[in-house]
Amino acid sequence: MAYSHTLLGAQTHVRPTVRKIGVADLKDALRKGLDDFTAMPTHALFLCAVYPVIGLLLARLAFGYSVLPLLYPLASGFALIGPVAALGLYELSRRREAGFDTNAGHALDVLQSTSIGAIVALAGLLFGIFILWVAIANDLYIATFGYATPASIGQFIDDVLTTPAGWTLILAGNFIGLVFAIVVLCISVVSFPLLLDRDVGAAVALATSLRVVVKNPVTVALWGLIVAALLFLGSLPAFLGLTVVVPVLAHATWHLYRKAVKVDGSPRPKPHKPEQHRHAADFPAALFPWAR
Repeated sequence: MAYSHTLLGAQTHVRPTVRKIGVADLKDALRKGLDDFTAMPTHALFLCAVYPVIGLLLARLAFGYSVLPLLYPLASGFALIGPVAALGLYELSRRREAGFDTNAGHALDVLQSTSIGAIVALAGLLFGIFILWVAIANDLYIATFGYATPASIGQFIDDVLTTPAGWTLILAGNFIGLVFAIVVLCISVVSFPLLLDRDVGAAVALATSLRVVVKNPVTVALWGLIVAALLFLGSLPAFLGLTVVVPVLAHATWHLYRKAVKVDGSPRPKPHKPEQHRHAADFPAALFPWAR
């Protein structure tokens, strides 16, 4: 029964309706995402503090030259699991749109949702794709340069940018990375916001996301380019720009979902226990409810 609910949700056989969207919808979603961010800046910055931490850790790892070849695959690959990291921000946008309390503690309400099984299943799929990408990137580097550890950062950069093997690595790696990014975009463009909003199950959410892509291939491709460009710009100053870029994109993704999918008739997820008022100071404790 639990397995069936994870895949199919409440099984009401109400199929979400997919709408046609255009460039104007992307602009409006970004505008609303920025508006959400300005209305909830402290929440967004706090929830996305992990991104600059990741950047600093990656920079530190670079000094161990054996992991240097994986620095770029790891940094770029985090975009593959970005939809999972943005779950709390989707929830805050949902609550703000509905006129509910947008206290930071409510970002964890998803943990009490009946959709959590489906969300974990899709998150596991994205993490699997991320691990596969890193493994392939590592194998590609070994096939190109062998098992030798780079002598220094300067030598590594010189080998990658000025040798035929380096350009082979760049072109092949970025092409493979693009394929992975397209797959994740198709899987997750609306699936996680849909699961937060409706109890439809992982299979229905994934299928709905694919139907959005099929109905709006050009618009979704443009959205993917916008996301990639903003993430790239945000990562330039030691990843610190992602504390703004990631929450804006996350909030915008919620509004894009609302434009692309109509879900009238589908049941909403139910909390496993009655909702209680939370404060931002409760955030760490909310991760360990058994300790209360």
